[in-house]
Amino acid sequence: MQRILIIEDEVKIARFLELELKHEGYEVIQAHDGRAGLEKALKEKIDLILLDIMLPGLNGMEVCRRIRMSSDVPLIMLTAKDQTMDKVMGLDFGADDYITKPFAIEELLARIRTALKRKRGTFETHHILRVGNLKLDEEQHLVTYNEHTIELTKREFDLLFYLMENQSIVLSRDKILEKVWGYDYMGDTNVVDVYVRYLRGKIDEKYNDKLIHTIRGVGYLLKNE
Repeated sequence: MQRILIIEDEVKIARFLELELKHEGYEVIQAHDGRAGLEKALKEKIDLILLDIMLPGLNGMEVCRRIRMSSDVPLIMLTAKDQTMDKVMGLDFGADDYITKPFAIEELLARIRTALKRKRGTFETHHILRVGNLKLDEEQHLVTYNEHTIELTKREFDLLFYLMENQSIVLSRDKILEKVWGYDYMGDTNVVDVYVRYLRGKIDEKYNDKLIHTIRGVGYLLKNE
């Protein structure tokens, strides 16, 4: 049975989520502040975390950041904030997805299924991808350029992996969103542009090697010229 940790300070919301998730066959544990949630996330065996941003003790962003220092457990943020930069910040801290309150429970369940499915899929194959001097080792979660390590967030790594896996193929923003953020992602497609800029800053601009190309009106492709 898959185990979900709910870190949510509103007890009624946490209880509602617990009942719905148990009805779907998940085992559920709860924490009602950031520090207690972080402790359970790091000590318990957890398959997925639902994490509220506005928490007492430690806020959700900091909880997420600390979890990502030692764990890649699927993590979905629950937030009342709907500004793009709040969403981008949550994803940049390592969240796999987010959903804005109020939300339909059916949508949340779909996002949970997607995150768990994606997690299972990461263990099915081991890829080492190369484009020019750029190398990505999926198993070690390591990216290097001429043997120099490039530090990437989880979302940046996933985006780069998808671009390298489809090198020299033009990928639309919608396709990238579907494959990297999940088919049920409901946010703006400009989040793709934001993350492409992050990658360019860490790879293309840093090493003066144009690898990520914009195809105007369509999307992006990665190739070695």
